[in-house]
This record gives sequence, C-alpha cells and structure tokens, in this order.
Amino acid sequence: MFTFHFLDFILNISYNYRVKITKYAACRQKGEFMFKRLLGSVREFKKPTVLTLIFITCEAIIETLIPFITAGLVNEIQRGAELSEVIKMGIVLAAMAFASLACGGIAGYCCAKASSGFARNLRHDLYGRIGAFSFENVDKFSSTSLVTRMTTDVQNVQMSYMMVIRTAIRSPLMLIFSVVMAFVMGGTLAMTFVVIIPVLAVGLWLVGKKAMPAFRSVFRKYDHLNESIEENVRGMRVVKGFSREEYEKQKFGAAAENIRGDFTRAERIVAWNRPIMQFCLYFNMIFVLLIGSRLIISVGELGVGELSAMLTYGMQVLMSLMMLSMIYVILTMSAESMKRIDEVLREEPSLASPEDAVMAVADGSIDFDGVNFKYSAKAKRNALSNIDLHIASGMTVGVIGGTGSGKSSLVQLIPRLYDVTEGRVRVGGVDVREYDLEALRDAVAMVLQKNLLFSGTIKENLRWGNPDATDEELIEACRLAQADEFVSSFPDGYDTYIEQGGTNVSGGQKQRLCIARALLKKPKILILDDSTSAVDTKTDAQIRAGFRSFIPETTKIIIAQRVASVEDADLILVMENGAVAAAGKHDELIASCEIYREIHAQQTKGGADHE
Repeated sequence: MFTFHFLDFILNISYNYRVKITKYAACRQKGEFMFKRLLGSVREFKKPTVLTLIFITCEAIIETLIPFITAGLVNEIQRGAELSEVIKMGIVLAAMAFASLACGGIAGYCCAKASSGFARNLRHDLYGRIGAFSFENVDKFSSTSLVTRMTTDVQNVQMSYMMVIRTAIRSPLMLIFSVVMAFVMGGTLAMTFVVIIPVLAVGLWLVGKKAMPAFRSVFRKYDHLNESIEENVRGMRVVKGFSREEYEKQKFGAAAENIRGDFTRAERIVAWNRPIMQFCLYFNMIFVLLIGSRLIISVGELGVGELSAMLTYGMQVLMSLMMLSMIYVILTMSAESMKRIDEVLREEPSLASPEDAVMAVADGSIDFDGVNFKYSAKAKRNALSNIDLHIASGMTVGVIGGTGSGKSSLVQLIPRLYDVTEGRVRVGGVDVREYDLEALRDAVAMVLQKNLLFSGTIKENLRWGNPDATDEELIEACRLAQADEFVSSFPDGYDTYIEQGGTNVSGGQKQRLCIARALLKKPKILILDDSTSAVDTKTDAQIRAGFRSFIPETTKIIIAQRVASVEDADLILVMENGAVAAAGKHDELIASCEIYREIHAQQTKGGADHE
C-alpha cells in the first residue's frame, strides 16, 4: 500500500511538472511570435539599429578603459613622473573622452532614428490592419481602445525599443567590463561586488515585480478615460442641452483619479530604487575606502590610482544595475502595451476575398435565399430569420418596420459587411462571398442615418464617391440630392471647409451631401438607411424623383420610418422581429397587412391633426 501511494505521489509530481513545462513552452512560443510580429515593423530601420549597438559597445569599452588609464596616470604622478609624460597621458585621456562622447552622440542619433521609424511603421501596420477589419472584427475592440493602442501603447513600445537597443545593451556591458577591470586592478578589494551586486539585483527585481500589476492595470483604464473624452466631445450639444457638465466632469475626474491612483502606487514602489541604490553605493564607498586605505598604508599592495579606479568602477557597476532596474520597470509597463498591439496585429479579418474572386458585378439584382443571420456565434437569437427575397435590377424597394425589426441588418448583408449565418445572398446572380470585396463594395453605395463628413472642403468630401469627378458632376449630383441650393449660399460655395464630423452644417444638409456623394459613385445598388429622416417631406420627394431620372437602372433600397418615403416604391417590405412580415405595393399592404395599415393610419392621423 505504501509503495502504491509513493508511486502515485511521484506520478502526480511528474504530471504537474510536465503540465507546467508545457504551459511555459506555450507561453514562451506565444511571446516569441509576438516579438517577431512587432519586430517585423523595424524593416528599413535595421541599419540604424545595428549601428546603435556597435557604437554603444564602443562607448562602453572606452568608458571602462578610462579609469584604468587614469589609475596609471595617478600612480605615475605619485612616483614623480615628468610633466611631459603627464601631458601625454592627459592627451590620451582627452582623446578617449572625446571618442566616448562621439560614440555616445552617434549612438543616440541612430537610436532616435531607429525607434521613431519603428514607431511610425508600427502605427502604419496597425492602421492598415484596422482598415482591413470587418465590422465583426471592429466589434471586438471599442474605437477608443483602438485609438489608445495606436497612440499611448505605441509610444510605450517605442520607448521600450529605444531603451533596449541603447541602455539595455550599454548597462550589461558596462557592468561586465567594470567588474572584470575591478578584479584586474583591485584584486581582493573587488570582492565588494560579490556582496552588493546580488543585494542590489534582488532588491531592484522585487521592486519591479511589485510594481508590475499596477502598471498593467493603468493601460486598460486609459481606454475608459479616452472613451469619456470622446463621448463628451461628440455629445457636447447634448451635455449642454441637459446641463450635465458637472456630472461629466465628475465621471471624467473619477477615471483620471483611477489612473492617478494606480500610477501613484506604482511610483511609490519604484521609489524604493533610490534608497536601495544609495545603500549599496555608500556600502561600496565605505568598504573600498576602509579596506583600500589599509592596503595602501599597512600592506602596500594597492596604489592610490587603483583605489580611485575602484571607486569609479563601483559607481559604474551600481549605475549599470540601477539602469537595468529602470529598464525592467519600463519593459514591465510596455509589456501590456505590446500585448494590446499584438492583439490587433494577429486579429485575422473575418471577411476576405476568395481566390479567383469575381471582379465585376453584372447588375443590381439581389436575392436572399433562406437567410438566417446573427451578429455573434454566442448570440441566443437571430437578427434575421428565414429571409427569402428576389429584387430585380432597377427596382425601388422600401423597407419599413419598428426599431430592432432587422432593417439595417438586412441591408448590411448586401455589400458583405457581415456574412450570413445560414443561406446565401446573391448580387447580380453571384453569391456575395464569391466577389472580390472591393469590387462588390464599389458596386454598392450606402447612405446611413448617422452620416459622416470628413474634415476638408465640400468638394473633397463629395469626391469620396468619385475621385475623378468634375466640378460639373459634383454640382449635378448636389442638384439631384437637393443640396446645391444651400451649398451655393455659402460664401465659399463648394470650397467651404467642413469641420470635423460636419459640425458646421445641419443634420439635413449633412444627409443631402452624403446622398450626393453616393450618387457620384453611380452604383448598381443604392441603399438609403433612414438617410432622409432630417429633411422635410417635400425635399424627400424631390430626392426620390431625382433618383428615378438620374439612376433608373440602379436598384434603390430605401429604409424609412415614414410611409410617405416608400409608398411609391415597386416593392415594400414590412419587417418585424427579424423577419419579413409582409411584402407588396402600397395599396396591397393597406388591404392585407395590419402592421402597415396601423403605421399608415397613425402617420396620416398625425399629419391631419397637425394640419
């Protein structure tokens, strides 16, 4: 029985050991992949990186030789050396000091160039990766988190890279060279380093280890702080309209206070670096002076030059260890940033163009064949269920329904912003998953309710639809979108500058400019997702009339809350709970669909009461 339990104990230990080794190997492999991905952004800045390492090594060698030469000079002076010999040695020391300074300066220049270039490439790679993301990928990261990763996190990694290629190479070299030279010159006196190096190394390691959790939590809280700032800037009118400035200040203050608290705790721990360093420094000075003086006076085994050199090497050793501890803290801070950046770099876009993709969309016909869709595999219910539709090219289709009925989800499948969960969506008779993504999306133009205009002139914003559009084409598109009149009223006309987010134009003006931008694309399918909600019914009717004359062959899908916006459509879809509750023309739905009839009655009654 005892033997059985003993063997079981040994097997358990062996199993746990293997599990730990496996986990360690997996973590190590994951870390290696992360570093490879990040270092892939160095690219053309490998040369300044290598030059930094070379010149830093030269600087470290020269700096450790200077105390050796100085010690020899002091001993020569003590023995009564001639002035000419002192001058020669002085010139040699001056030349070495200048060479050390030159090596340090060149290394600093190369290091700055390498680290700044690395950060630039890293931001470029992150931005390109984010640009390739589908909506499903973007949903995993908040916009504020992505901004933090491209700014604060990249800055931390840049600082880390700069420290690694410069200080993290210089400090170990200085430490090794100084200890070796100390033993060469001081003999048994150098045993002081056997005591102080382990004490300082362990002390600084413990400081870094204790500070690590606080630094890790800071960067996650930066996301919440940036989110508060973004919400306040974008929703400034709402905040002021409800007089909630004090509340928002308190919310921002709480987020800032959380970050301050974490940094304070971390810095309080890191502050122990200095007293530990001072203790080791003074211990070394006392030991060297006490023992060294005895060796000089009583035994005569040591010269004054060697004693001064030992003090210098002691300072170099301690400063090297101090710098290594600071590097450890900075790397600890940037480790979380590295992980956050790597999360974006290794995120694979969920949507991609297939091999041998179809490069041209034949027409604007749309087919939904047994489509079911949900936004996440974890979602408990479908956003769309059992959708079967056929829309011929050139048709005008109205989509109406309550909030959350699936209207926007339906149209987002057409340009393949998301993939269906079951079934298929065909455009021009071809499954959207067989198209080249760029070719498909070039054939589909979407105008959203929450339209976005970019900083720049009206012309620059309109040419997002067609970069090669002439001024005449811009004006024609704006006339059809009923935007030319108000644009022409601006002092600078089409050269009027649009502020960030389009804050210097009204909601209705913004919608009409976005419609004009979509018309310039001359798409095979035009989708208006409640994008005329901010314009009056007369302007809405004029815009739809412009569609019929300007793009008669384009399939037009109009999502609206107003029956008046869709009643003249060739086909009207009534959505409810993610399904098509009814489909038909206006008169047919009035006669057969209770939901449509109620919406029409409520809006008609409201209009009559208003009149």
